Amino acid sequence: MFLFKLLLKNAFRHKLRTGLTLVGLVVAICAFGLLRTIVDAWYAGVEGSSSTRLVVRSNISLTFPLPLNYAPRLRAVEGVQQVSWANWFGGVYITERNFFPQFAVDPVSYLALYPEYRIPDEQKLAFFRDRQGAVVGRKLADKFGWKIGDQIPLRGTIFPGTWTFTLRGIWDGAEAKTDESQLLMHWGYINEALRQRYKGRSDQVGVYIVGIDEPNNAAAVGQRVDKMFANSLAETMTETEAAFQLSFVSMSEAILVAVQAVSLIIVVIIMAVMANTMTMTARERLAEYATLKALGFSPGFVVRLLFGESLLIAALGGVAGLLLTWPLAGAFRSAAGTLFPVFQVSGLTMALQLLAALGVGAVAAAWPAWRMSRIDIVAGLRHVG
Repeated sequence: MFLFKLLLKNAFRHKLRTGLTLVGLVVAICAFGLLRTIVDAWYAGVEGSSSTRLVVRSNISLTFPLPLNYAPRLRAVEGVQQVSWANWFGGVYITERNFFPQFAVDPVSYLALYPEYRIPDEQKLAFFRDRQGAVVGRKLADKFGWKIGDQIPLRGTIFPGTWTFTLRGIWDGAEAKTDESQLLMHWGYINEALRQRYKGRSDQVGVYIVGIDEPNNAAAVGQRVDKMFANSLAETMTETEAAFQLSFVSMSEAILVAVQAVSLIIVVIIMAVMANTMTMTARERLAEYATLKALGFSPGFVVRLLFGESLLIAALGGVAGLLLTWPLAGAFRSAAGTLFPVFQVSGLTMALQLLAALGVGAVAAAWPAWRMSRIDIVAGLRHVG
């Protein structure tokens, strides 16, 4: 207790310097946490993917569709339990700024493959019955203030025209990492309209979602599927849902590397600032440390004083930065809208924030503590005059 009181008194002896150092630490730890959370949000789709779902797409490109008659052949593949499909709709709600994912799906088979979408039974049944119905995630509904029964007009880009859907259900994610920023509509409704307007574009799907019996069979099932459609007019590429999501993340890999580098640079910069603070502190108290050694205190006691003071300041700044990260992350989440379907500060990020703060404190005190432990008593006392 005596040592802690001494450390606390020493840490705030120069209030302005300590205050500025704390502000720098809080800003650095906050920025480190937010940047780490952005990187985590980018990978949220990968982490939220299922190991028992495969995605079958065109071997040429995701923009090339697959024929609908692949569905029964996929169901016959050994290891396949469920098959569904989806098309990217790409509509505009009021303005292009209101971007969110929209998929035309086969409702019954699709929702069976995604049990993490928790929709009340009555809402799910209403969606199944209404071919112009749609369901959305809770986050998306809250953003636009949608309620059950609302009309949602979408201006088509891939599918020309204005399409109006009736909101029949709102799902809540089973876990925090479940995506709640999508809109799902009936593929059959879109396909019917295409048959009347653009017959050559009907009876085609963007991707197939395949449910398998065992995660360990993913590679084998994928090979069977691709082999079955080899040398056809629409060859396939089958991959796990996580690999499919990673293919999108890899497009912005350079940005993610830059963000991670910036987060580390921020920590290094504040480490240099903290080291300068502790060096100035040690130099000003040279005579005090020499007096302590003259009174019989060991060099280890002097080291503990400097390390303790540095770690105390770092811990205070780290905790304050950690606490401030939560409201800042909430504000960023609101501003980003549906850009990041899942944006939350993880337990790992919080642990890394505290570890970074303590690491800064330890490294900053290392050099001045070593110097003060080796100080000559006479030279130190002479420094008083």
